[in-house]
Amino acid sequence: MTSPTQITVSQLSRLIGLPDAPVLVDVCIDEDFADDPRLLPTAFRHPFQDIAALASRLRGSRVIVICQKGLKLSQGAAAILRDFGVAAESLAGGVIAWRDAGEPMIPAAKIPNRNPDGRTVWVTRQRPKIDRIACPWLIRRFVDRTAQILYVEPSEVLNVADKFGATPFDVEDVFWSHHGDRCTFDTMIWEFALETEPLKALATVIRGADTNRHDLAPEAAGLMAASLGLSRMYRDDLAQLDAGLALYDAFYRWARDARDEGHDWPAPKTGGKA
Repeated sequence: MTSPTQITVSQLSRLIGLPDAPVLVDVCIDEDFADDPRLLPTAFRHPFQDIAALASRLRGSRVIVICQKGLKLSQGAAAILRDFGVAAESLAGGVIAWRDAGEPMIPAAKIPNRNPDGRTVWVTRQRPKIDRIACPWLIRRFVDRTAQILYVEPSEVLNVADKFGATPFDVEDVFWSHHGDRCTFDTMIWEFALETEPLKALATVIRGADTNRHDLAPEAAGLMAASLGLSRMYRDDLAQLDAGLALYDAFYRWARDARDEGHDWPAPKTGGKA
């Protein structure tokens, strides 16, 4: 039986990818991290000796602290955060339990460098439609919950990337882009080792909408319609992104939990009077 200040792997797994997922702080020592340099989705590293420095930043959030085995480092760091008024728990079994359960882990080397504020910075073309909303959704829900997304004129994407230390995506001749018949979202779930069944199902829908191949998934046409509607509703790209995040949250929950569910009319009568 887990402690009331711990969360199990299965409990945390159900929260990953959701808009209200907890903040994950990895306090593994360098030697342990070097043995397996991967992170749980959205986790960031911080020295356990300096955990109190995060208190003001984390207050008001639910926090999960992670170490290699879920013992002294994560439990102690979580206890210190609780003393500062942070709702902090530790992950039972730590990184080893998460890994052994077959849960996704992101190669740290694939995550771009963070800016002085601790955020990864990404840049792409303005006036997004599908991939340029879907990819930021994936980044914020599974890679870096605080990621900064910049939308600029197409001709300036690479210049902005160079001057502001940003990572360009969904433009020609860059790493994070289309490859063959796969779109940028496909590239990201592959490179970040996020090929879970729900994300692969969602990727098929996104690919169908983004490449105008609606035969790949019946939902692709609906995603295309919703995406074009959002692009007409918002002049501000970041406002459109905020609205689009909710759209992809819904598609993700469908892909994870509701692909086998249908909807009929008239509604079935299951007891009681209609």
